[in-house]
Amino acid sequence: MASILVQTGDEGITLTAQAAKRLLDRGDGDAALLYLALLRRHGGVPPRSLAGELRWDRARIEAAEKGLRELGLIAPAEEPPPEPAEEKPVYRQADLADRLEGSAEFRGLTAEVERKLGKKLTAPDVGVLLGLNDYLGLPADVIYLLVCHCAERVRRQYGEGRRPAMRQIEKEGYAWARMGIVTQAEAAAYLKKYAQRQGAMPRYMRALGLGERAPAASEEKYLTAWQEMGFPPETVALAYDKTVLKCHELKWPYLNGILKRWHEAGLHTPEEVEERDRPAGRGQQLRPGGPPPEDVAWMKKYIQRRDKA
Repeated sequence: MASILVQTGDEGITLTAQAAKRLLDRGDGDAALLYLALLRRHGGVPPRSLAGELRWDRARIEAAEKGLRELGLIAPAEEPPPEPAEEKPVYRQADLADRLEGSAEFRGLTAEVERKLGKKLTAPDVGVLLGLNDYLGLPADVIYLLVCHCAERVRRQYGEGRRPAMRQIEKEGYAWARMGIVTQAEAAAYLKKYAQRQGAMPRYMRALGLGERAPAASEEKYLTAWQEMGFPPETVALAYDKTVLKCHELKWPYLNGILKRWHEAGLHTPEEVEERDRPAGRGQQLRPGGPPPEDVAWMKKYIQRRDKA
């Protein structure tokens, strides 16, 4: 019987009989397709980087990769998988054209982002949007909220006329995905909380003696972390005083270390710190209601004298 296969004349790939049997026995079509895509690239690329070529979202390609590892067809992972931003998919020009032509929603998202950023998106720019939508699974409305958020943050930090780079938007999108922000309601809740934190920033800056200026990006990370730990500006001011007393200037890592220690001890308000974070002899922390350090020392001497007698 003559072969029913159409000879394309392209360079062939080698699929061993053993590999074919494992794939057929498993019956996992996605794993088989991913394996073929890896063979086509001679196994020289990470599996997740093929998400764009296969037009799969992150969950689908991760499941297929897991299946191939279980079948022993790709090397076992020696360590936890890297963050998805390190293996983001690469989209070809044809992939972008197909999505723009075939999806009115994605076409509309691209147009809205262009209007928001005030520029015509390049092919790599559109690839970033497609990766957020296709690979991370963020809906178009969430991506637009993400873009607006990044634009407002850059405007507030650098002034009118500045716009975020697509790399910044992509990085923030991966952060949202890691936090599980995948719906409009979740995005709105996050943005509300973010606005509340930003509104409190001037009070924290004043507590640190930094006046009315906006915090730098590195400073904002510290201030945000302290707010999330539950510290009001008044407690940060106490930590600032201790830092200046010790270091003679504001040292952010040192101040952060004080607040982390208080956080681990469950001390967040100025009253809690003043009551429970007092020296108690040889650097030990005084327990609430315990005797003063000198009383403890007196008691030890008394017991020693009694024992000798």
